[in-house]
Amino acid sequence: MSISHGNSESCWSGNGSVGILNCLLLAWEDWAGMGNLEDYLSFLEYLLWVFTPLAIVFILPFLIVILIYLSILFLHVYKRKNQLREAYSNNLWDGARKTLATLWDGHGAIWHGYEIHGLDKIPDEGPALIVYYHGAIPIDYYYFLARVIIQKGRTCHSVADHFLFKVPGIKLLLEVFSVIHGPQEECVKALRSGHLLGIAPGGVREALFSDEIYPLVWGKRKGFAQVAIDSKVPIIPMFTQNVREGFRSLGTLKFFRWVYERFRLPIAPVYGGFPVKFRTYLGDPIPYDPKLTAAELAEKVQAAVQALIDRHQKIPGNILRALLERFHTRPKTE
Repeated sequence: MSISHGNSESCWSGNGSVGILNCLLLAWEDWAGMGNLEDYLSFLEYLLWVFTPLAIVFILPFLIVILIYLSILFLHVYKRKNQLREAYSNNLWDGARKTLATLWDGHGAIWHGYEIHGLDKIPDEGPALIVYYHGAIPIDYYYFLARVIIQKGRTCHSVADHFLFKVPGIKLLLEVFSVIHGPQEECVKALRSGHLLGIAPGGVREALFSDEIYPLVWGKRKGFAQVAIDSKVPIIPMFTQNVREGFRSLGTLKFFRWVYERFRLPIAPVYGGFPVKFRTYLGDPIPYDPKLTAAELAEKVQAAVQALIDRHQKIPGNILRALLERFHTRPKTE
């Protein structure tokens, strides 16, 4: 690597060791390719500016996971602290549930300005089946559970996909909040015992493969309807406005759909965590009707949830619009 003539003159024009040192530094810059160091730094700054927002939207879902594990840690601490009372009380976890409900409700209020409309349709006592649309991350459902605990003083049992029970360390949280993996017998048992039960018929498929158009991905599922018939309970439809703008999934890419259908692995990346406005709407209860078959009831419930989407969700969903809704209080329609 040669040194340019101009550089060589400026190198040796200095006096003594200082001139030699300057020359060596220039030669090293030329040899290392650092003559355009400022250009390189500007380019790196540009890349940082471009990719930082992308990194943030993929990191935020992991922060929700961290919050869940912090909840689990709290439960373990609470259990240890109250070991002596465990033998004397059947409601050991009531304080823990209410504390966590308060934390999650606070998170919903601060981050999403969370509102719930129609909570009075949830009975103060007695069973009911709540059927809801499943977002990419059902954080709106967590807020709903928290609000039911705080305002109704009730714990709503929930049905979750079996893969959730394989996640390390989450067992205690599922037990304390009465989450089951969904056999019809267990669902009927919970309802006949007088509990509330929440279920999303779309499950993981709806979470990963629905999109901002908000299609219901229920297929021909009717097990939830059979549960309601066997338990002779009403069904309450539920939908949360802008839930797809809070978190989105890359499940619309064919590769992730193929992997799930072939191996049942829900690996489609989820991104978001945007502080959009969330409003949960509860529809009118669909009463038990012995004349309806499971297929007919399932169709009726699907139509009720779709009606909530049509009434309260602007299609297609838009993240910027959902963010701006934080600054005004009028929903699409009541």
